[in-house]
This record gives sequence, structure tokens and C-alpha cells, in this order.
Amino acid sequence: MRSFLCMLVCAAALLASGELSGRRAPGFSLPDMNLKQYDLQDYRGKIVLIDIMQTRCAHCATFSGILEEVAAKYKGRVVVISIVNPPDTTSTVQQYMAQNKVSTPILFDCGQVSSSYYKASPQHSEINVPHLFIVDTRGVIQNDYAYSVLTKGIFEDRDLFGELDRMLAKTK
Repeated sequence: MRSFLCMLVCAAALLASGELSGRRAPGFSLPDMNLKQYDLQDYRGKIVLIDIMQTRCAHCATFSGILEEVAAKYKGRVVVISIVNPPDTTSTVQQYMAQNKVSTPILFDCGQVSSSYYKASPQHSEINVPHLFIVDTRGVIQNDYAYSVLTKGIFEDRDLFGELDRMLAKTK
């Protein structure tokens, strides 16, 4: 019975994800708070997790802990990058990183990169956080997850690890 419930929850999460997937990930080069540039192209051949977040978001803080675990477990095979937009600043990011023990890079965007990932338009200008984009080794967005009741397993539990294990098994 428990495995059936697990399958049902995973299926629901998959149905709640992916509307922005199946396309080439928009390229970018963004700075961190030390002005080091991070270019998506540098990670070709690795799975890249792009987390669009805010430092004032409680769900983002929980997810940062999971992303730290991902970075440690899959070191060298999976890259974790978080992106913030205004009103976040270097001081809010520095404080957030210290409070949440974040070692993975948090990059600064003025909205252009996030908008291109969200396919923003005048009719669809809302950016909800956290939002995770999973980019495969070829640079294609394989899946994306917006935080919701149906995707809590990705953002607050272990569902992301199962998805990464499946993707990594296909690349062997």
C-alpha cells in the first residue's frame, strides 16, 4: 500500500511539472556576490539545477538545504545554481547564505534570465518562487517544478534525488 501511495504522489508531481520543459535552456552569464561570472555553457555535460528563489521565501530556505545535499551527493555530476532578482541584494544574499549554510552559488539577475526561463510575457509576467529547472547534459530543460502542494516532495522531501538518479542512470 505504501509503495502505491508513493507512486501516486510521484505521478501527481510529474503531472504538476514540466510546462516550461522540453526546450533548450536559455544561455546566461551571471555574477555572484563576488562578481565571479557563471556561464551555463561551462556546465555542458553535467546536469544543472537552476533554482530561481528569493531570500525572504521560507520554502526557498528549506529547498536550499536539499540543494546542498544534492551538491554533496552528486559532486562532479550535478551542478546547483540559484538565481535571485531584485529586491535581493548582496547583503540579503550574504545573510541568507550564512543563515542557511549555503555553499552553492547564488547569482544575481535583473529579471532577464528568469523571464526567459519562465517565458514571461505581458499576459504571463508572474514569477513564482521557488522554481526549479532541471537541465540535462545536452543543455535541454528536462523538467521544471514550481512550488505547490503537488510538488512538495521535490522542494521539501527526497523526490528530487529519485529524479536525478533516473537521469544519471540514462547517461551511463
